[in-house]
Amino acid sequence: MRAGGGGGREAALLLLLLIATACGFVVLLLNLPDGHSRRPGAGGERKGGPRLSVKKERRMEEVVRLHDVAQELEGQTEENAPEADERISRSPPSTKKKIWMMQDQLIMAKAYLQLASPHGHTRLVQELKLRMKEIERMINHASGSSHVPGSALQKMRAMDMTLSKAQRTFPRCSLMTAKLRAMTHHSEELVRAHRSESSFLEQVAVRTLPKGHHCLAMRLTSEYFMLDSKEHEFPKNMTQIGGFYHYAIFSDNVLASAVVVNSTISASKDPKRIMFHIVTDALNFPAMMMWFLANPPSPATIQIKSLDHLKWLPADFNSRFRQKGIRDPRYTSALNHLRFYLPEVFPSLNKLLLLDHDVVVQRDLSELWEIDMKGKVNGAVETCTSGDGYHRLENLVNFSDPSILNKFDANTCICAFGMNIFDLKEWRRRGLTATYDKWFKVGRRRRLWRAGSLPLGQLVFYNQTVPLDHRWHVLGLGHDRSIGREEIERAAVIHYNGKLKPWLEISIPRYRDYWNSFLNYDNPYLQQCNIHR
Repeated sequence: MRAGGGGGREAALLLLLLIATACGFVVLLLNLPDGHSRRPGAGGERKGGPRLSVKKERRMEEVVRLHDVAQELEGQTEENAPEADERISRSPPSTKKKIWMMQDQLIMAKAYLQLASPHGHTRLVQELKLRMKEIERMINHASGSSHVPGSALQKMRAMDMTLSKAQRTFPRCSLMTAKLRAMTHHSEELVRAHRSESSFLEQVAVRTLPKGHHCLAMRLTSEYFMLDSKEHEFPKNMTQIGGFYHYAIFSDNVLASAVVVNSTISASKDPKRIMFHIVTDALNFPAMMMWFLANPPSPATIQIKSLDHLKWLPADFNSRFRQKGIRDPRYTSALNHLRFYLPEVFPSLNKLLLLDHDVVVQRDLSELWEIDMKGKVNGAVETCTSGDGYHRLENLVNFSDPSILNKFDANTCICAFGMNIFDLKEWRRRGLTATYDKWFKVGRRRRLWRAGSLPLGQLVFYNQTVPLDHRWHVLGLGHDRSIGREEIERAAVIHYNGKLKPWLEISIPRYRDYWNSFLNYDNPYLQQCNIHR
C-alpha cells in the first residue's frame, strides 16, 4: 500500500513539473517580439518589455470569441428534424425559398468544414461553425412564419462572406465535388438504413397484438369455458328476421368489434331493429362470445359465428390465402376473403350492410337500405376524384396480361371496401361467388394483381357497383394525417384503413378519440388487463 502511495505522489509531482514547464513555455512565446514591433530603444516604446501588435491582439480576441460562441451554440439542443420539416411545409412560398437558400448554405458550410484541417485552418473552422449555428437558429425562427426577419438576411450575407473565404482557401472545385458526392452518398445510405429499420419496426407493431389485448382475449376465453353450457348462447328474442337492418362484421379483434357495435347503436334512430352478425375465427370465438354475453348490445340483437361453423367452406380456406413473402395479416386473413361468400354465409338474407372492424359509425345508416341499387350488387364510395390516376384499376391489376386487358377498363375508378351495402338477391342471380372462385384460381397460377382482397374485389364487382355519396364513408384515418376535422365529423362512417389502427400505439394521435369514445375504459375486463385510453 505504501509503495503504491509513494508511486502516486511521484507521478503527481512529475505532472506538476510538466504543467509548470508548459506554462513557462507559453509565457515565453507570448513575450517574444513581434516581427512588426519597433526595435528596442526606439522612441515611444512602453516600459515593461515588448508586446504583441494591436492587430494580432484583436485577431486573437476574435478567435477566442468565435470559439466561445461556437461552443455555447453547440451545447444548445437542436429541434427535432421532422417537426422542423413540418413547420417549413406550412410556410408561405417566399419564406420557403429563403429557408431553402439557408439550408443550401448549411450544406456548403459542412462540406468546407470537412475539407478544413482543424490545426491548419483554426479561424476558418471556428467561423464556419459559428455561421452554421446562426443559420440553423434563423431557420428555426423562420419556419412556419409568414416572413423571414431582417436579421436572417444579415446572417445569410455573413454566411456568404464566410463561404467566400472558404472558397479562396480551397479553390480546387474537384475537391469540393468529391466531398459533396461523398456526403450525398453517405446521406443516402443513412436514409436507406433508417427507412428499412422504420419499415421493419412498423411491420412488427402492425402484426403484434398489444399486451393488454392478448390478456383480454385470454381472460375472456377462460371465463367462457367456465360457464355452464346453457349460458353459451344469446337469448332467443327474435320474432321475424325480415324486420331487422342486418349488419355483418368479420373480425378477430374483440375491442374493434365492440367499437363498431357500440357506435352503430349510438348513431341509430331505431337500434332495436338492428341485428349484428359477427363472424370470427375458431381461436377468438370464445372471447368474442364472452365479451358480448357480458356486455350485451341492448336493445340491438347479435349473432356470433365461427369459421368452423361454416361447414360448406373449402377445407383449405384458412390457409389458401398465405403468399410467399407476404406476412401482413390484412392480406392473408381468411376473414377478409369471406366477404365474397356473403350469400352463402347468410342464405336467408336479401340485403346486408358489411362493415370492417376498423370503422366508427357516426350517423344513422338505415337510409342505405332505401337506396336505389339500379340492378347493381354493391353500393360503395368511389376513391378517385377528377384527374386522379392513382386510385384507378390499373394501379391494382396487371393490364399486361391479355385476360385482364380484354375484359376490364384500366381507368375504372376503384371502389372502397369497409362500408358496403349488398343486394344478396341480385348477387345470387348473377353468380358472383363463382366469378370470385374463377378469378382466385387464375390468380394463383400467375400473378395478376397486388396482394390482398381489394384488387380481386374490383374484378368481382366490375360494373356491379353503384357509387354512394362520399359523406357516407371517409377513408384514410389509418395512414393519412391531412384529413380535416370538418370532413371527419360530417361523415356517416370513418374508416381507419391502413397500418395505423386506432388500438395500436403507432396510431395517429388526433384521430384516436373518435374511436376511444365508444369504449368504456372503466369496464372490469379492461381494468384487469391494464387497457387505458
